[in-house]
Amino acid sequence: MSKNKQRLAVAFTGPSNSGKTTLIVKVSSILQDQGFKVAIVKHDPKDKAMFDKEGKDSFKFSQTGADVAVVSPNKTTIFKKQTSSIEEMIDIFDEFDFLLVEGLKTLPLPRICISRNKLDDAYFDVSDTLAIDDSINQNDVPEGMNILDLNNSDEIVQWIKNNAKKV
Repeated sequence: MSKNKQRLAVAFTGPSNSGKTTLIVKVSSILQDQGFKVAIVKHDPKDKAMFDKEGKDSFKFSQTGADVAVVSPNKTTIFKKQTSSIEEMIDIFDEFDFLLVEGLKTLPLPRICISRNKLDDAYFDVSDTLAIDDSINQNDVPEGMNILDLNNSDEIVQWIKNNAKKV
């Protein structure tokens, strides 16, 4: 389904509950509907994500300390006992058009900061543009900062197409 494996990446940042995941889901759906292959990486800084259930074989395998891959007809799940670099993730996904990264604000990627209800200037230095809704007063946005309408997914997808970085 992929157009031609463009391997373009963009990141999303912002405070908890600002709408990052919701926006990434919308953007991913739009890009896939347009025939692009999308990969997503989410940063889990507090190590809270759970991918397996106690008692299952894959859980027992992962408890041995080994890296484990579970392969089924429609997916592959990898349980690795150490963190992965973005380069490793790019290699794992390999053939994609767009890589959407949630978090990992130190990565040198074009970055959209999602803000709802209040601006958090801690994200301004690592962001290339702000995606805001009507809860933010545009007069509070720093001069020179690009603004996208958080509720206009097509506008955000176009910004991504124009600004994503080849990886």
